[in-house]
Amino acid sequence: MKWFHVLALAASVWVAGCAAPGPTSTTPGTPSGTSTAGDHPPAGITQSMPRAGDMPPVPVHELHSPAVTALATPTDLWDRIRRGFAMPDLDTDLVRDREQYYVTRPDYLQRMTERSRMYLFHVVEELELRGMPTELALLPFIESAFNPQAVSSAKAAGMWQFMPATGRDYALTQTAFRDDRRDVLGSTRAALDYLQKLYNMFGDWHLALAAYNWGEGSVSRAISRNQASGLGTGYLDLKMPNETRYYVPKLQAVKNIVARPESFGTVLPLIENNPFFDTVDITRDIDVAVAAQLAEIRLEDFKALNPSQRKPVIFAAGTPQVLLPWDNAATFKRNLASYDPTKLASWTAWVAPANISAREAANRVGMDEAELRSVNGIPARMLVKAGSTLLVPRTDDAPQAAPRQVVNNASVAYAPEVVLKRFVVRARKGDSIARLADRYDLPPATVAGWNRSKSNASLKAGQAVVVFLPVRAGASAAAAATQHARRAAHSAGRSTSKASAKKGHAPAKRAVAAPKAKAKGKRR
Repeated sequence: MKWFHVLALAASVWVAGCAAPGPTSTTPGTPSGTSTAGDHPPAGITQSMPRAGDMPPVPVHELHSPAVTALATPTDLWDRIRRGFAMPDLDTDLVRDREQYYVTRPDYLQRMTERSRMYLFHVVEELELRGMPTELALLPFIESAFNPQAVSSAKAAGMWQFMPATGRDYALTQTAFRDDRRDVLGSTRAALDYLQKLYNMFGDWHLALAAYNWGEGSVSRAISRNQASGLGTGYLDLKMPNETRYYVPKLQAVKNIVARPESFGTVLPLIENNPFFDTVDITRDIDVAVAAQLAEIRLEDFKALNPSQRKPVIFAAGTPQVLLPWDNAATFKRNLASYDPTKLASWTAWVAPANISAREAANRVGMDEAELRSVNGIPARMLVKAGSTLLVPRTDDAPQAAPRQVVNNASVAYAPEVVLKRFVVRARKGDSIARLADRYDLPPATVAGWNRSKSNASLKAGQAVVVFLPVRAGASAAAAATQHARRAAHSAGRSTSKASAKKGHAPAKRAVAAPKAKAKGKRR
């Protein structure tokens, strides 16, 4: 029995020894400490057997990938832009042609790049946040030479050159008081949204850029035509207007100059890799000149950072923040805190209650007519239509911020102060088209055209003749008829007086046919 217990004890010790961890075995030719089993830890890592509930070990590997971004900080903003280039290069004669264009105009290139220093950092930041190629930061050089006040002959505006309709599609507000197509933040957001949409549509940056210039519909139709003809559908394969054909080569030329300025004998101005401006919230309306004064910057610099403002006042309801040079933002806040809030704005918004002349509007708001016309751009001989929003002097009882619904929907419409109305007059004995036209101070050919006749055509007494006569807008037809009847009577009396004077007797009184106005009638 004792022998049996000894055997059982030995067996239990042997089983426990098999379960316990031991040193890792090696094979000849294997470095010391390297396991031959695939599930053993790598060299230099000691690992105990996992217990129930323990997490398995996490293997650590060293990565060697060329895609990893270098940790060195870019020396300047141009260096940062170069690192983000991601578009395929275009190498054509047009690219070389545009390179020579810019290189032979160093003053123009210098002005463009100097002007960009206010905005370029923000554009690059936005592109990197979206993961878009930084070549797109150079696109405003092509569109507007980085001038946010640029307006094309087709009415595209801002440094990204948005057309009015496209701007509205991308939530760029355009009112009588501001145009967000010129706004630095808003237009950049809209432009990158649009470019990303075009890239998603065509899957090619060169086609996306062509569509930005030519229109997505035009590019789509050009692709469809080439597909139907069995031709290629790349950017270089499409038939397009000259402006679009030069568009991408222009961008490529600027990209090449930025990438290798020394190769083109060009020196780019230093633009630091840090923000140029900061945003500052405003809660009260404030004059543009006062804002620049509080920020302690030049008026032209303030306008360059806030180019969307069309008037000499910023309405907080429509523009709740302004851009200021980075170091001046704190200065503005400090000065604003101690400034009299009642003196921040000298202008406010006023809505015309009815069709009104500039003279009457100026009288109502206590303003000089010439100044009212100038600040609101009211043309001569035009009425301001009801519902139009004008800029007028602020009174003491005006709110510190104009109503949001007024500011964000501000528009101005006009109606002619003097209009032409249709009258039917009766010819006198011996009248002709020419003689009747002279009576009303009208060109004979014009009266003949209205009546489908000839300038020298004779008229019968009492014959109806159509004329269009100028009347002040809003005047009744009866009053207009009376006015022209008096004018005609005066003219006739003066003619008779002259004739009688020649014959040596007083003029006889003659009846004058008053023009009769019809309620309706088409202008011929």
